[in-house]
Amino acid sequence: MMDTIFALATGEGKSGLAVVRISGTSAWSAVTALGVDLPAPRKTALRKILDSEGGVLDEALVLLFEDGKSFTGERVAELHLHGSIAIVRAVLAELGKLPELRLAEPGEFTRRALENGRLDLVQVEALSDLIESETEGQRRQALRVFEGAFGEKVGQWRVNLIRAASLLEAVIDFADEEVPEDVSDEVSDLIGRVSKEIGEELEKSGAAERLRLGFDVAIIGAPNVGKSTLLNALAGRDAAITSHIAGTTRDVIEVRMDLGGLPVTLIDTAGVRETEDEVEALGVARALERGDRADLRIFLSDTGTFPDVPRRDSDLVFATKGDLSKDPTAISALNGHGVDRVVTAIQDRLKERSTDGGLVTRERHRMALERATVLLENSARFLNIGTDQYDLAAEELRSAIRELEILIGQVDVEAVLDEVFANFCLGK
Repeated sequence: MMDTIFALATGEGKSGLAVVRISGTSAWSAVTALGVDLPAPRKTALRKILDSEGGVLDEALVLLFEDGKSFTGERVAELHLHGSIAIVRAVLAELGKLPELRLAEPGEFTRRALENGRLDLVQVEALSDLIESETEGQRRQALRVFEGAFGEKVGQWRVNLIRAASLLEAVIDFADEEVPEDVSDEVSDLIGRVSKEIGEELEKSGAAERLRLGFDVAIIGAPNVGKSTLLNALAGRDAAITSHIAGTTRDVIEVRMDLGGLPVTLIDTAGVRETEDEVEALGVARALERGDRADLRIFLSDTGTFPDVPRRDSDLVFATKGDLSKDPTAISALNGHGVDRVVTAIQDRLKERSTDGGLVTRERHRMALERATVLLENSARFLNIGTDQYDLAAEELRSAIRELEILIGQVDVEAVLDEVFANFCLGK
């Protein structure tokens, strides 16, 4: 039997409301020990919370959930307290005195939801992403996975592969008898269909991962073309030092921001030019390297010439210093002219990559699907050789199925679970 656990489920510190969650077989009796007359399950009721001596700690809403009806799948009680630090501390201290209770470990409520079949492993990761989401795009992506879209897809792949493996094993088991029909076409179709769908998800995985982690947008150009001024204009603050002296920016400056619902890190780089200054040369080298790794690059010029850097089709190019130039297309980060065009262009480029970015949001997902793909290719190859290789084809299928089961947490993988839950906070 699992311990009954408790913790503050909302953020620490003073707030309007603080929720203390208790999960386990003794959850309701723990609330009774606080002098509470239990309300009906899933119906909130206002109750006085008492200490062991009968003193009033708070007047709070009490909410109960039965086994199988709660987030964790266990019997759960929630105390919706006033968000005073003193009140929360006092209630937690009273719960800590009860011998059948202990303080929850980080992520333990969510881990129990996984162990009790309320969530699969990718939903657990999506919950973490949902809590950490900073932009609308990240929120939508995390919510889509949390609601089970990825788990359902993986579950259907697993069903199809189990069907394929069972057909092959039937042939193997009855090898000395007359098998009523040739199963190779159906097995091949099942393997091909799953392989195709996994491939489609893998193709979109890069964009999905970038949406979760954020896109890097590097601003590149010669010295003193307005890179730092543009960064400050987009960030809405003086994040970088600006000067008429060329070569002011020596290091990479990064600013994290929400750009049209997309998480973007704007990167201001050193002006690209030939220089004998050792420190500036290091800055130029770092600028080129950082720009090469960026998801999107913005090239700026006030003369119509650009650094000798290999270009990509996705690069954005803008003439600058429109406040001094007669070029009507030139932007001016100094007075704001045309900056909205820069923002729109960045959004359009990144939205092209993030639209239908898929469900494979983590490296762990991608690697599991890549391993499954190799196993499915092996299985198809053995299948094509003939019936004497069906046992090998079936074994490769079983291994592919196991990769999918590990992906959604249907098999015990402690090392993976420990890594997933390492970043959860105490009350989740």
